Amino acid sequence: MFALDPRLQQDTLHLGDFPLCRLLLMNDASYPWFILVPRREEVSELFQLDEADQRSLWRETTLLAALLKDVFKADKMNVATLGNVVSQLHMHVIVRRRSDAAWPAPVWGRPPAVPYTEDGVKEVRDRLKLVLDSADFRFAAEAA
Repeated sequence: MFALDPRLQQDTLHLGDFPLCRLLLMNDASYPWFILVPRREEVSELFQLDEADQRSLWRETTLLAALLKDVFKADKMNVATLGNVVSQLHMHVIVRRRSDAAWPAPVWGRPPAVPYTEDGVKEVRDRLKLVLDSADFRFAAEAA
């Protein structure tokens, strides 16, 4: 049974689900920073997914990156899977702008995270609803 790594659970907000991946929003309003987690048990490496899931992960990642680039007016999209701290396979999809606080360096650890406000999360969800509200993506219920 799929279970989200406790660190991802702690640091992110659940936005919804693609056919393969759970879509999370990193709780850092400094950047539109999303994480895709394949809903598969005990997978820490891309090559541990079967070929169909590898294709699905890539399809969902590239679709998300392309949509985010337009919706959030990115100068550059950062897409990466590292897993040095959280071993559960997850794909970072981060909107980067030349004006962001860490540009051109990586976003990890600088500056300290600024948690989203309730309105900030709603704004992100509303932007995503314009482009993701389809049969291939289900939004999670909004927190009350």
